[in-house]
Amino acid sequence: MPETPLPPSVELSLRLDFSPGGRLGPGKVELLEAVEQTGSISAAGRAMTMSYRRAWLLVDELNRMFRQPLVEAQPGGSKGGGAHLTPLGREVVAHYRAVESKALKAGNLHIEALRGLIDERGGTS
Repeated sequence: MPETPLPPSVELSLRLDFSPGGRLGPGKVELLEAVEQTGSISAAGRAMTMSYRRAWLLVDELNRMFRQPLVEAQPGGSKGGGAHLTPLGREVVAHYRAVESKALKAGNLHIEALRGLIDERGGTS
């Protein structure tokens, strides 16, 4: 008996454009979460397969975007450095994830309708 193809998976990608102010989207939020998890900007970058420089530039951009820094970093040394989210950093992540969750719930009916219209043979985007 032939296998029934699974319906295409759906992922909502949300980017907030603050004008003026900057952008906050899934990549930056994932980086913040990785910093919190790893305790390091370089380790967070590696976990996301990005260079330390790119990770550092994004963290710097985020720190300048908000009224207070989202990430605090300690310089390296014999004991090594490290980084962690500030209370504001954790708050920003929580707000972003809440908006993302509510948007997914609010749009679920239409998202499922669109998903049902996808050609399951795997077209391109």
